[in-house]
Amino acid sequence: MSIIKRYSYIPDSEIETKANNILKRMQEAPKYIPKWPLDATRVAEFLGLDVVWDRIPPDAEGQIAARILPLEHLIEINEDILELPKGFEESTLAHELGHWELHIDQKTAGEFEKVMKQGGKAEIDMQPFLCRAVSGQLQKMEWQAQRFASYLLMPHYILEQMAAEHDLTKWSHLYAMQKDLGVTITNLKVRLIQLNWIILPPGDNTIYLGKAAPIRKK
Repeated sequence: MSIIKRYSYIPDSEIETKANNILKRMQEAPKYIPKWPLDATRVAEFLGLDVVWDRIPPDAEGQIAARILPLEHLIEINEDILELPKGFEESTLAHELGHWELHIDQKTAGEFEKVMKQGGKAEIDMQPFLCRAVSGQLQKMEWQAQRFASYLLMPHYILEQMAAEHDLTKWSHLYAMQKDLGVTITNLKVRLIQLNWIILPPGDNTIYLGKAAPIRKK
């Protein structure tokens, strides 16, 4: 038995709902009311997870960006991330929270913890969940976690509020939104393209409004 789930298809709508449900639950807890830019560490704390930044050495398969130790309720993130441009920190942690919500069998982990506390033993795979560059089915799990991070850090209702005050066809406005959201400009650009709020033709740096773009306040 493994605490880590096998890959299965999860609709984007379901992933977004999971992220929104966490924000809704936090909204109902005075200590954890979400504010933007969203502090992903506070989200982890709300979910009962500890977060540490540490040096994670590569293994035989290469670099490891982060890892989750389910039974310890611990997320370890490679401190090398701190050397990347601002925005990668929150994105990386939100990505790991996506793995926790989507790919860790928390029910099985909880049952195993009870057995351990009672002095029993259980046949279970306790290997940590490693986050790294992968391919195949594992890559699809990484995509799912990244979608979760996007929905968590840039929820639809927050983007709507910001879009009402900004011109989505101007890079200066997108950079202002990026700063307020605490994400990278690439994170924001991809999110807006997925929403069909903006269109960026290949090889063209001009931003065009998509058909679904909200109406901006004059």
